Amino acid sequence: MKVILGIGCDRGTPLQTLEEVIDKALSSIHLNRDAVQQLATIDKKNDEQAILQLAEKYYWPINFYSAEKLSQIEVPSPSKVVLKYMGTPSVSEAAALLAANTDMRNLLVEKFKHRGADGKNATLSIVKTC
Repeated sequence: MKVILGIGCDRGTPLQTLEEVIDKALSSIHLNRDAVQQLATIDKKNDEQAILQLAEKYYWPINFYSAEKLSQIEVPSPSKVVLKYMGTPSVSEAAALLAANTDMRNLLVEKFKHRGADGKNATLSIVKTC
């Protein structure tokens, strides 16, 4: 099975924290990094160093989407906080669904939250590619 990871994080989140959330979320559905086909996130994260490092380290392409596009995607876990700061009620779930060109039926992991040892928060959603 191949999957797309929708990812969101605090500004300045280190690579290690993103790798931790990815591994924990993937292991929750008995997958590993080999299953990952690509990453997806909001365009406001197009300069987020850890996301760019992830893509480079694992050769994962990244899709960046505008808040306007993301806000049109129906998700199970919208957030008022994310809406306030990002202009869309969802980043990780909406980005993954958009990148996979699918709906919630293929959402394997809803917004999986993780706080790293650094105190930075990351969220990850996993969608099965069709």
